[in-house]
Amino acid sequence: MTSPICVLRLKPKADARRIRHGHPWAWSDELVLDRRSRAVPAGALAVLEDAERQPLAVGIATVEGKIAFRVLDRDPAAVIDAGWLRTRLAAALTLRERLFDQPYYRLVHAEGDALPGLIIDRFGDVLVVQPNALWIEERLEDLTAILRELTGAGTIIKNGSGRARAQEGLAEDSGMLAGEAPGAPIPVPMNGATYLADVMGGQKTGLFYDQRPNHAFTRALSREARVLDVFSHVGGFALAALAGGARHALSVDASAPALELAREGAALMGMQARFDTRQGDAFAVMEDLAAQGESFDVVVADPPAFAPSKNALTQGLRAYERVARLAAPLVAPGGTLILCSCSHAADLGKFRQACLRGIGRAGRDPRILHTGFAGPDHPQHPALSDTGYLKALALHLMP
Repeated sequence: MTSPICVLRLKPKADARRIRHGHPWAWSDELVLDRRSRAVPAGALAVLEDAERQPLAVGIATVEGKIAFRVLDRDPAAVIDAGWLRTRLAAALTLRERLFDQPYYRLVHAEGDALPGLIIDRFGDVLVVQPNALWIEERLEDLTAILRELTGAGTIIKNGSGRARAQEGLAEDSGMLAGEAPGAPIPVPMNGATYLADVMGGQKTGLFYDQRPNHAFTRALSREARVLDVFSHVGGFALAALAGGARHALSVDASAPALELAREGAALMGMQARFDTRQGDAFAVMEDLAAQGESFDVVVADPPAFAPSKNALTQGLRAYERVARLAAPLVAPGGTLILCSCSHAADLGKFRQACLRGIGRAGRDPRILHTGFAGPDHPQHPALSDTGYLKALALHLMP
């Protein structure tokens, strides 16, 4: 990495105070886009100036994209080199080591750790890196060396897939950055449960650490309970419930490999006799369970992002309403319904309204017990709602 040589400038009517007060992005329509600035290569280091040519920050230029500038450092004179990157990574590691007594967590959460476009999840001696921005993609050699030095990790995997990379114009490209690929899923202890993370072939990095505190809340509700976990993935809520003393847990998911990992996790916990799975479309399975007269003390629905963008918001909110409408009848009188959303575009208010509409249409009378978010290894940038994407509502359904 080298010092910036490019300069980008805000238009006179652009709000420079927004950048000065902490926002990490400048939009393309805020910049003076002349022949010189349009020639700045994507991913190049640049200094951003206000309309009076006063430097505001140093960061990454992507002038042809919607986000034309991403702040790396608020000191415009900062030298963005391997030493700078090491300092940022070390700070992220120090925070996690204070928060967790075992090395299983999200190590870097993009802008939440002042490293835009970079996601790193840690599974003991294994790190899974998602380089979702060109500036990181071009610096993977430095990144890998620093991560090995700081964490001692022997295996570092590049997961180069997903929507975020496509939006940056990056091709899918996954593989090994250091060490050898794990020969089997990795056992991950969390909230007294054991999860199996398929870091090579599973969804995202193999496990969703963000739900850790919501799993813990569910565990606390689950003593002697019958629990239904819909959109279960590798058994996230169901295994936490079993660890909390659930009498029985049923995981529902469309993915047979994910459910097999859930069963293996339950077996490692010695709780396979209290655990069942059902593969199929979640909506259809909920309808079937209702037709069979099934009911559960705790029902959890943690679907994929139905509203990943503003264009998908209306349709996504309808999907969340439908989930709530189908899940509510499965909750025993006086039981608890937990509904989750990982959609960036659906804020907490809109998501809550959609859930309450669905519960109301099901004829149930809810009370909000708890509102949950991602764990502290997913720090939120206060100016970016995207870094606070996860919402969880726990609702007591009146007898």
